Amino acid sequence: MSNVVKIGLIQASNEADGNESVSVHKEQAIEKHIRLVKEAAQKGAQIICLQEIFYGPYFCTEQNSKWYDAAEEIPNGPTTSRFQALARELGTVIVLPIYEREGIATYYNTAAVIDADGSYLGKYRKHHIPQVNVGHEGNGFWEKYYFKPGNLGYPVFDTAFAKVGVYICYDRHFPEGARLLGLNGAEIVFNPSATVAGLSEYLWKLEQPAHAVANGYYVAAINRVGTEGPWNLGEFYGQSYLCDPRGSFVAMGSRDQDEVVIGEMNKELIREIRNTWQFFRDRRPETYQEMTTLLP
Repeated sequence: MSNVVKIGLIQASNEADGNESVSVHKEQAIEKHIRLVKEAAQKGAQIICLQEIFYGPYFCTEQNSKWYDAAEEIPNGPTTSRFQALARELGTVIVLPIYEREGIATYYNTAAVIDADGSYLGKYRKHHIPQVNVGHEGNGFWEKYYFKPGNLGYPVFDTAFAKVGVYICYDRHFPEGARLLGLNGAEIVFNPSATVAGLSEYLWKLEQPAHAVANGYYVAAINRVGTEGPWNLGEFYGQSYLCDPRGSFVAMGSRDQDEVVIGEMNKELIREIRNTWQFFRDRRPETYQEMTTLLP
């Protein structure tokens, strides 16, 4: 296995209006992202990650049961199966963030991880679920209406090219899970997101490089672009990026364009950084017990 791995990050706008049917959104977005995944593979990407709930708008800005119909089983749903075939065809690992339904009506914000031979390796379910108002028109990140908190821990997936962890959007504000992904062996952590200017932009290039430094791994942060009607949530500001364990940006996308962002990770740099900064060795977990018991 090579120490140098090429990473592909896909940022894209959602072109259908939110008033369109769920099926219209999914059909258009899936076809668009298949094209972008193929473009990333043509550029040499070995691990490719899409944006949060890639096959439609960020519908959590409203509370509407219509969007429950967007959810699918993982791995038995049609979108996971379709991208398994695509991963097998291209020989790439795909991190696939979709809306998951379990059983009759239990819903999660999830990412499936598909290996380069098309096999399903497992899934990560978003743990931290926001309920945050944005602006003065009733818009917000009303995710508690749509998702239960994740219950599968912080798994790391041993793919054909690297050990991959996943954090999803709002998770990035919580260093505890980022540390657990490092302790579980992640060499790179993907954070597919949907976040807008005026709220989180000042944190976008701050928090996740800090996770990379604190844990000695690469972080790949993905954000969609454009505005989405009929809502007025704001501008999704793109700027998807790959940063290294020093916190330096390896590659970064534009603010407003559909784009395949390509960057390289080097596992030797991970070893070098961890040999220099022995944060895992010098942890004192026996002194942290209060973190699990204290309330704000």
